[in-house]
Amino acid sequence: MNAPNLAISSEEHSFIPFQFSIDETMLEETFVFPYDIIIGKQAEFCFAYYLKHSQRYELIASNIQINGETETIGEIDYLVFDSKTQAILHVELACKFYLFDSKLNESEMNKWIGPNRKDSLNKKLDKLKLKQFPLIRRKETQVILKELQIEVSTIEQQLCLKAFLFLRKGKQENQFSGKYHNCIVGYWIPFAEFISEEEIAMYAVPKKKEWLLPAESSQVWFSFHEVKTILKTQIEDNQSALVYKKIGAEILRFFVVWW
Repeated sequence: MNAPNLAISSEEHSFIPFQFSIDETMLEETFVFPYDIIIGKQAEFCFAYYLKHSQRYELIASNIQINGETETIGEIDYLVFDSKTQAILHVELACKFYLFDSKLNESEMNKWIGPNRKDSLNKKLDKLKLKQFPLIRRKETQVILKELQIEVSTIEQQLCLKAFLFLRKGKQENQFSGKYHNCIVGYWIPFAEFISEEEIAMYAVPKKKEWLLPAESSQVWFSFHEVKTILKTQIEDNQSALVYKKIGAEILRFFVVWW
């Protein structure tokens, strides 16, 4: 619920954002975080849990496999009934960590890249626009919708994009559009610069399966010299690392990158 929402609305990519509605009764429920599955599945589990316990939304179906004659065509994330608007929603969920690389000679959206430079915000939005959302209109999907007694013409498509964004350390937020500002949660720094910044602080290096948890929940903390050794191994494998730095009561969140 606290993860930042990124609303995307541009000429090229225009998506209706999913609207969260916080119910007090939901906060009283006992929630057990799914530690043992990958981060994408964790996000799906959390979102489905929210829908199942929401007073506004009713989860009709989730993770709907659309199969062709010989292979899987794709998957529809969620079909949801919105009791406030009386609409059937097709919701796609994305939970992403992106770093802003201003040196890239690309469009603004292409400058937001994954920690290991394997993807970008623009690529994700293109996939949603060209593949994931059009899936609802495939003839193979119509069979499933008919079974659910849903007319495709009545479906409204929405995007729930949870985005954790990081700036190059020392750079200002005026490099890009204001729509990204509320999603900035930390900074990134090359390993060579990080090891030259020795400080009296404690550090934690969460596993990827722990990235969605609050930094305060980290149980194991290291000195600067200890964390430097831990990070060196990851960096040598071309794996950027999410790091928490605790100074007193303050905890900073940042990526140490190999590139």
